[in-house]
Amino acid sequence: MNEENQNLPDPQKIEKEISEFLSKKFGGNVKIISPSIMPKQSAIMGKDSSGEKRRFINFDIKPIELVSYLDQYIVRQNRAKSVLSTKICTHFNRIKHLESIFEFDIDDTANIDNSRHHIDDNANDNGKNNNLRTTGITGSIKSNILMLGPTGVGKTYIIKLIAKKIGVPFVKADATKFSETGYVGGDVEDIIRDLVKEANDDIELAQYGIVYIDEIDKIAASQNFRGADVSRTGVQRALLKPMEETDIDLKVPHDPISMMQELENYHKTGKRTKRRINTANILFIVSGAFGDLAQIVSKRISKQSIGFGSTITTSKDDSEILKHLKAEDLVEFGFESEFIGRLPVRCVLEKLSEDDLYSILRMPNNPVILGKRLDFNSYGIDIVFTDEALKMFATKAFSENTGARGLVSAVEDTLIHFEEHLPSSDIRKLTVTQELVENPASYLEAMLHSHKYFDMLHKNNTVDISNSKLEPKIIGKYSNSSDWNWDEIHRIAKDREKEYITEYISKNWKNLSIRHGLTLSQYRCSLVAQYFCTHVTELGNAIQKIKSYYESIKKIEIDFYKSYDLNIVFEEDAVDFLIEELIHNQITSRDIMAKIYNDFYNGLNLLRDKSGKNRFFLSRKSLLEPDNFLNELIKKEIA
Repeated sequence: MNEENQNLPDPQKIEKEISEFLSKKFGGNVKIISPSIMPKQSAIMGKDSSGEKRRFINFDIKPIELVSYLDQYIVRQNRAKSVLSTKICTHFNRIKHLESIFEFDIDDTANIDNSRHHIDDNANDNGKNNNLRTTGITGSIKSNILMLGPTGVGKTYIIKLIAKKIGVPFVKADATKFSETGYVGGDVEDIIRDLVKEANDDIELAQYGIVYIDEIDKIAASQNFRGADVSRTGVQRALLKPMEETDIDLKVPHDPISMMQELENYHKTGKRTKRRINTANILFIVSGAFGDLAQIVSKRISKQSIGFGSTITTSKDDSEILKHLKAEDLVEFGFESEFIGRLPVRCVLEKLSEDDLYSILRMPNNPVILGKRLDFNSYGIDIVFTDEALKMFATKAFSENTGARGLVSAVEDTLIHFEEHLPSSDIRKLTVTQELVENPASYLEAMLHSHKYFDMLHKNNTVDISNSKLEPKIIGKYSNSSDWNWDEIHRIAKDREKEYITEYISKNWKNLSIRHGLTLSQYRCSLVAQYFCTHVTELGNAIQKIKSYYESIKKIEIDFYKSYDLNIVFEEDAVDFLIEELIHNQITSRDIMAKIYNDFYNGLNLLRDKSGKNRFFLSRKSLLEPDNFLNELIKKEIA
C-alpha cells in the first residue's frame, strides 16, 4: 500500500503544471480553484460547538409585525414606530438575504469538480470580494437612523424594546462621554468593543448588532467656537468610519486585560493574532432633543415663504416644524456634512400631551405601574390603581414638562410613605384612589388607624397623628376608619381593572392570537386578564402562561390514550374550564388525568367494549356531571 502511494503523482505538482499550461494558453485569465484556496465557510457563517455551520442572522420579522409589537408599549409616535420598524426590519432581512446568497455561492463553488476551469477576472483580489459585506451589491448604503424629539417621549425605550424583540447584541452610550481618538476621554471605538462583550465575545455575532448613541445633539459644534473641538466635531469625525465600514482592533492600547488575553492566546497557539471587528453590518441609531433646531428650521421656512403670493404656515409645536427638517439645517446646527450623510433615515418623535401620559399608564405593559406592582408585591402587598388615580398622576407628570419621565416621579412621590410603612403592618392590600393621590399622608393615617399595627407605629413615633391634616371630605369619609371596608374598596378596583384588561385583549385579540399562537376566545380573554391581574407580569407572558396550560391539557389527551387506549377529546369549553382549574386551585396535569380516570375510565371502557367506539368528546358539563354524562351516553350508544 505504501509503495502504491509513493507511485501516485503529487497533487500540488500536478496543479502547478496545469496552472503553468493554462497561463501560457490563456494569458493568466484562467485559474484553478482548489480546496486549499477556497473561501472558508466558518469565516463567514461561523460554527457551533458541534462544528456545523450556524447562521448569525435568523431574522423573520416583518415591519408590520414589529409595529404591532411596539403598539403594546408605546403610546402615539405612529410615524416614528413605522419608520424605525421598517428600516430596522429591512436592514436585518437584507443581511439575512445576502447571507443566504453567499451561503449558496459557497456551497455551489465547493461542488465544482477539481478538473473544471474557473475564469476569475479578479484573481488578484485574494478572495476579498467573497464576503457578506460586498456580495454583489455596489454602493450599498447602511440605513443608520437619526431620532429627534424632546426628553421623555420614549426614544431610548423604543430602541430597547426593538433590540429585545429581535434578539441581537445591543449597546447604548451617551455621546457626551466620548472624545476623538487620541484625546483624553472615552474612545468612540470603545462602544464597538462593548458590543463584542454583549455578544459574549462572539465577534461574528457582534458584527450584526445595534449601537445606540443618545444625546447626539451635544456633540454639535458651537457656532461661536473656533479651533479643534475635542468633544464635538472631533467626536463626529471619529464616528464617521465606524458608522460606515471599518475594521476596529479589539485590543486596547495600554489595557492590561487586553495584554493578558493576548499573552494567554500566544501561550496556547504560539502565534500573535489580531482580533478585529468589521462595522459594515452594525446598525447605528443616534438620538437627541435638539432644543434649538426647530428655530433654525422655522427661520429657513420663513425665508422661503417670503414673497408675493406666498403662504406662511405656523406650526403648533416643534415636532411639526421638525417634519420639514433638511440636511442643511443640521449642518447649521453644528454637524459636519459627512456626519449627516451617514444618517440617511430620520424620524421625529412628538411631544406627549396629558392624555398621552394617561394612556401610557393605562397600557397593560407600562413599566411605571408594573414596577410599582412588583415593588409592593415583594412585600406580599397587592396594589391596584383606579382610573381616577391614573388621571391625576398624568396631570402631575404633565406639569413637570419632562414627558413620560414625570410619571415615575409622580407615582414615587405619592407612594413612598406607603412603601415605607405598610410592610411593617398587617395590611396586604392597597388601593390607589383619587383621595390617596390628593392627600397621601392623610390616607395612610386612615388606613393604619383601622389596623392593629397603628398603635404600635404611633408609640414608636413612626406615624404622627397629633397634627392630622385630613381634608374635610376625607375626614367625613374615613372618620370611623375602623368600620371602613378596605377589602371592598380593593375588590371593586380589582374587578374594574380586570374588566379593562379583558376589554383591551378583546379589542386586540386577533393580533395577540397570531403573535402568541393561541386562539383567544372571549372566555380566554377573561382568563388571561384574570391571570394578569393576579400576577406581576407583562400581558404577553400572561398569554403564554395560558397557552402553556392549554398545551398541558391537550397533552393529557395524548397521555390518556397511551396509558389506557381511550381516545378522549376535550371540547373548547372543557379546555377553558380545566385552564381555570389550573389557575385557581393549584392542581397539576397529573391531578387532572387522575380525576378523568376515576370519573370516566370504567364507563368509557364499557362503551368501547359494547359499541366498538373509541373516541369520546368531553364537554364542560360532562366534567362537572360525569355520572349523568355516562348514563346518557350509554343509553344512546347501547340501548
